[in-house]
Order: sequence, then C-alpha cells, then structure tokens
Amino acid sequence: MSDPTSRALQLLSLLQTHRHWTGPQLAARLRVTARTLRRDVDRLRELGYRVNARPGAAGGYQLESGGTLPPLLLDDDEAVAIAVGLRTAAILGVGQGEQTSLSALAKIEQVLPRHLRRRVAAIGAHTVPSVRADAYVDADVLGQLALLCRDQERVRFHYTDFAGNDSARLVEPHSLVPHDRHWYFVAWDVNRADWRTFRMDRMTGLLGTGVRFTAKELPAADAAEYVQVAHGAARRRHEATVHLRADLGQVQAYFGVWASSATQQPDGTVDWPIIGNSIPELIAALAWIPPEYEWTITCSTEAAEALRGLRARLAQAL
Repeated sequence: MSDPTSRALQLLSLLQTHRHWTGPQLAARLRVTARTLRRDVDRLRELGYRVNARPGAAGGYQLESGGTLPPLLLDDDEAVAIAVGLRTAAILGVGQGEQTSLSALAKIEQVLPRHLRRRVAAIGAHTVPSVRADAYVDADVLGQLALLCRDQERVRFHYTDFAGNDSARLVEPHSLVPHDRHWYFVAWDVNRADWRTFRMDRMTGLLGTGVRFTAKELPAADAAEYVQVAHGAARRRHEATVHLRADLGQVQAYFGVWASSATQQPDGTVDWPIIGNSIPELIAALAWIPPEYEWTITCSTEAAEALRGLRARLAQAL
C-alpha cells in the first residue's frame, strides 16, 4: 500500500479494531517497514488521534481516548450496525434514558448516505427486541464489559446472587445478552471451570486484569441461545386458569393482548390462562381483574397456599 493517505486510514481502522497491536503485526498488515509505520503513526497524531507507543518486547501501539472525539473511520456495515444498535439502546434502556441514544442516533443518521439510511430504517421497522422495556444497564458498565469481551481479557468483579450471597469472581468474558427484563454477561468462570451467566445489575467492582486468554467454545449456537436455555431451565413456570363470569369480547377488550388465549365456555364463563415465572408474579395478574367480575381460579396447591397467605396478610393490614 504505497499511498500514505490510504495507508494512514487503514492504520486507523486497525487501531480502532483492537486495543493493542505490536509493531511487527501492524507492519505486516500494512506491508510496510517499521520506519514507515512510525511515520504513519505520526500522521495520525497530527490529526488529533492519541496513539500511544510502548517500546520493548511487550510493547506496541494503542489508540487512546483523548480530550476530544476525533472522526471515526467506519465502513458501510459498521455505520449501519451503529445506527441499529443506537435504536435498540433507546428501546432497551441503556444509559441514563432513551434521549442519549436518540440524540446520538440523530447525529449518525444525519450524515449517513441515503442508501444506508434506507437500510437502517428497514431494519428498525421490522426488528422487535423481545426484552421488556424496563431492562436497564449502566452505559459505562456495558462499555467496559464490551471492551473486555473484544480484547479477550480476564476480569475480576464481585457478584451478588438471587439469594443475596456475595462472591468474588475471575472470568473470561464472552458476550453481553439482553434477555427478558435484564442484561446478562456470559463468561467462563475460571475458578469454577464452567460457563456462567451473570446479571449485570448485580455486578460491582469490575477490574480488568490485563491477562489475555484463548476463547473457549460456548456450548450453544450463540450466547443468546445459551442465556435462554440457562434461564429457561432454571425457571419453573407457574400456571393457573381464571374462570370469569363475563363475555369473551369484554374480557379481551379490557385485557387486550394479555387475554389472547382466553376462551368462551359453554356455560357462559370465560377461561383465562395466566402464567408467571414465580408465584408472586402469577398472583400479581389477579389484581388487574375488575371488581365487577365474579371469578374463581384453578391453580396448584403452592399457588393456593400463597393466595390464602396473601389474603390473611391483607386482612391483618386492614
């Protein structure tokens, strides 16, 4: 690659792809000498890019963050991916709210060529994330974990499980997955020698170790499938049927999509199946039944006992 401008752009693209490159690696990718590589690095520095150089056997080049944000070099697919990602971030609640994502999206779409804007619009119009709208993750945590996944760097953190037990973890990062109401961090737990998923809102004290690793093969087609299987197996879905003395049309008009599986019975009642990932979640659905509806419920012994206990606590409170 003899043209200095093209070579500098290629160098910038490589530095943005990986956190750290050795000098010989970059020279080989660009097919230049070490001296030419140093001149190209100097050109990027003159343009405002902070390229750090470290001498020695473990040294190399690294693109650092600076006081200002210089232009990024993106190809068509990367630009579309960023725009689609910002649309998704606005829906999934990344950061301090959707306005940050929408503001960044507006800036990206403003400079996209027309054919790329059409691609982004088409993907946005026909893509529906299955995660619930109250999922939330801090943007700094998400960004830090994404870099650790990209660079295949071991990380330490403290984790609090569902029972409130705190533990110190050392893991090899793999992926970040939004699922149901939460974001999950998929990683190989070094001390337990097994794959684990961690709810990101339960993680604290993230600390990159600087230790690189060779990625292991995930026991699933992808990280999303692994999270779905792991948490689907861990959950016990609770079911019940509410028998309403009402017209099917009235029930569906009131509950909307939540009553799509309701059926009219020959005796004039409506059977409304409800499900929950826990007994409290199952019971919560009953609070939305209008007071003018008479109803009974068919449920498990466990759910019935929970309902009786709730009735007693409510009576005592009143």
